[in-house]
Amino acid sequence: MEPVTLGLVAFAGMLVLIALGVPIAFSMLGTSVIGFFILRGSIDHAVIQLGLTFTDQGMNFFLVAVPLYFLMGQLVYRTDIAFDLYDAIYKWLGWLRGGLAITSVVACAGFGAVSGGSVTAVATMGPMCMPAMRKYKYDDSLATGSIASAGTLGILIPPSVFMVVYGAWTESSVGALFIAGIIPGIIMTVFYSGAIYLRCAVTPELGPVGESFPWRERFLSLRKLIPILSIFLLVIGGIYLGIFDPTEAAGVGVAGLILIALIMRRLTWKAFGTALVETIQTTGMIFVIIVGGHMMGKFVIQTRLTEGLVDWILALQLSPLEVMLAFSLLYLALGMVLDVWGMLILTIPFVFPVIIELGFDPVWFGIYAMIMSELALITPPVGINVYVMAKIAPDVPLNKIFRGVTPFFFATLIVVTLIVLFPEIALWLPHTAGMSTEAG
Repeated sequence: MEPVTLGLVAFAGMLVLIALGVPIAFSMLGTSVIGFFILRGSIDHAVIQLGLTFTDQGMNFFLVAVPLYFLMGQLVYRTDIAFDLYDAIYKWLGWLRGGLAITSVVACAGFGAVSGGSVTAVATMGPMCMPAMRKYKYDDSLATGSIASAGTLGILIPPSVFMVVYGAWTESSVGALFIAGIIPGIIMTVFYSGAIYLRCAVTPELGPVGESFPWRERFLSLRKLIPILSIFLLVIGGIYLGIFDPTEAAGVGVAGLILIALIMRRLTWKAFGTALVETIQTTGMIFVIIVGGHMMGKFVIQTRLTEGLVDWILALQLSPLEVMLAFSLLYLALGMVLDVWGMLILTIPFVFPVIIELGFDPVWFGIYAMIMSELALITPPVGINVYVMAKIAPDVPLNKIFRGVTPFFFATLIVVTLIVLFPEIALWLPHTAGMSTEAG
């Protein structure tokens, strides 16, 4: 069998395994091991490749950041610092029409700035935001949709675990990715908040005004933001100024959070132990996914499948905008059947070589991929964030939550269009810091 044909058959087989419910990581590992065996005619070669991949990724210094950023999010959640964040923002924005939903968006953005995840943001903020919106009789679709959608901001706003993994896969600068995500993350937060405000301005009963607080109480509430702002400035500011690399910054962030929690007398052994267990379980899952992705990437390269794809796309002589339109349609389609990890793992080995060959900036494309991955979290029928939200509000029908995320879906498409048309939105900040955005 020709190598390219073998690559196509293996890729199709992997998709079948995923469709049958086999976890993505094991689908890729199994397919690539069998593929290496057929390609080289030696089971020893396949086993050696598997061992080398586990060893290489296990020794990857940048991946140490993954559990550390997850631990940061767990500590913020377990020590009620996340509740302080929500309470402070609520006092400033709750009085607006749709203000409670806007508060949930801004609070999720703030949580994303110290957690690196998305689903965790929904699970953390949902129980805080829903009671207040129920109290003021918010429309269930708006309430649940805003929280489920706002949770996606954790992928884009640094520090992002997904950016760490993308950087490791593509040998792109993780620090540059973090800094590049700041402005798009702010824009996305503003667009989500704007979508809520416009909906409630047109239909006021969707999001009635909440409680109004005296100015003195508002200003006093700002002290509750100090822990979140301190850690964000320490981590991201340190990376921007070149004081830390992303992995060192993660360690400093965890140490800073532990110190703050101890000073606030909120860190108990039970909370710390639970945070560690949750972090270990999540990190173990992600590590297997990373290894599976690398194995599959090695295999498709050796079959010359990616080389053939690059040549085919170049032969079509498409303009850069046409290429990005095609990729956007691909991501939208995959978002209907895969989660974020599945989308990134299945596309990066094929899409990234095309991006490099066409001269696109790898850090810019990383931000683009993060935004498109956000859509997978709220796109039916798989939208993970929607299902997490459904567990938090079991009395709200699933179709109503999906209907609630629709305005945010289109807001995200507008932002990704702006990123494609104006790449400097993402690249200006890392360039001002003197960071290289080239791969390798």
